[in-house]
Amino acid sequence: MELFCLLGVNFRFASYIGDHMVLQKEPVGAVVWGYGKIGGIVMVTLHQAQETIMKKITYVKEQSGTWIVVLDPMKPGGPYNMTAEQIIKKERYSQTIYDVLFGDVWLCSGQSNMEMSVSQIFNASEEEAKAFSYPFIRIFTVGLVKAKEELEDLTSIDLPWSLPSPENLGHGNFTYYSAVCWLFGRYLSDILKYPIGLVSSSWGGTPIEAWSSWRSLQACGISNKAKQFPFLSLYSGPTDHSILWNSMIHPLLNMTLKGVIWYQGENNAYYNNDLYNCTFPAFIEDWRQAFHYGSQGQTQRLFPFGFVQLSTTMSKDEDYAFPRIRWHQTADLGYVPNVKMPNTFMAVAMDLCDRDSPFGSIHPRDKQTVAYRLHLGARAIAYGEMLPFQGPLPEKIELLADKELLKIEYHQKIQVQKEDDKIYEISCCNDHQCKWIPAPMGNSSSQTLSLKVDSCHGTVTALRYAWSTWPCEYKQCPIYNPSSALPAPPFITVIPS
Repeated sequence: MELFCLLGVNFRFASYIGDHMVLQKEPVGAVVWGYGKIGGIVMVTLHQAQETIMKKITYVKEQSGTWIVVLDPMKPGGPYNMTAEQIIKKERYSQTIYDVLFGDVWLCSGQSNMEMSVSQIFNASEEEAKAFSYPFIRIFTVGLVKAKEELEDLTSIDLPWSLPSPENLGHGNFTYYSAVCWLFGRYLSDILKYPIGLVSSSWGGTPIEAWSSWRSLQACGISNKAKQFPFLSLYSGPTDHSILWNSMIHPLLNMTLKGVIWYQGENNAYYNNDLYNCTFPAFIEDWRQAFHYGSQGQTQRLFPFGFVQLSTTMSKDEDYAFPRIRWHQTADLGYVPNVKMPNTFMAVAMDLCDRDSPFGSIHPRDKQTVAYRLHLGARAIAYGEMLPFQGPLPEKIELLADKELLKIEYHQKIQVQKEDDKIYEISCCNDHQCKWIPAPMGNSSSQTLSLKVDSCHGTVTALRYAWSTWPCEYKQCPIYNPSSALPAPPFITVIPS
């Protein structure tokens, strides 16, 4: 990176614009911005070898001292060099960044399960060794910073734009590089065959409120003041409302993105749990508005947003806090995309438990399967492929006439991997008292399953599936999609009388 700062003029690109970066490809334009001398003209030039590809001219804004341009849509590929230059009287201020690629840019964010680095997962050394095979994936990690007000630019970068290497992927525990982010990008790269830019901005032990703007919190009736609350995490991060939105997301808003993936929720198990069905959809909507506006309309207004449904933990959970968060992650509908969460996709992770994880059972090490399931959702929602990306869900539930069997008809084919007498539960009501009791699995066909409900000597009013913190052992839940091996998501539903 070449930089001239003369006579005290701080002329530069924004902090995250640097050598080896990926800018968003067509059909949209990548946004490029920086700082300069107020009132001066800035010219941004994209060039390849000696050829000028495009030139853009803009002004430095008086209020902020910033300049911004939108590049013409570019086909995927590269490398290019990009120069920003300001000439004032006879002085020239210039900065050039090198080895710039165009492709798809994905932002990865959340708490410690997103933060876990490649060195912490299963087969870590094997995964790290694959790094050199993906020179067209570029990685970037935002530094851990808190701020009480919205920042314009990043004040700390842990890993500047870099080519993947074993050192960059497995730098340490919960540092860089995010395993879920890297693996998601790697699986996409294998399909797309063009550059991928991955921006990781995560902090372990944080609630969704810390990543939310004041606008989205207000939409759910939450004040800006944070309360003290207990956590399941091994360690706690910042909890003040909006404190990470201000410092680790707001500075990125001018960036043109393809989409976002998110892994968070453990820290809301015992804090505003019952509001998560509002705070999460409101958070997605607010990020979408903010990135669309910040990128001059280039980031898609309803850009694809993927997330990981909570996995498991060994801690006692008498309040069903984890199952409720899993349900609230879908806005209480059990599936995505849905009317409250359009253009979203979800990776179910409740069957990826890891009781022997050296980082605590709340941090399972199989991030390969998490990322694989996420990339299936991205291929369907972001790239329009016709492929299964979510496990089977009930389409019709019927209490048979003799009241001894409950028949479930699924919306896709099912594979009954094992029979479980406890994972399905019915609400059995008698004399205005209801309790949940197991409904053992019975006969099944390619799309139907019967449950034995004869142990209820009252009225069966509701059914739920996998409604526990640890519903099944590793990849041993009862119901999967036979072709994609995707697990059926948990659900809770009323039985029509």
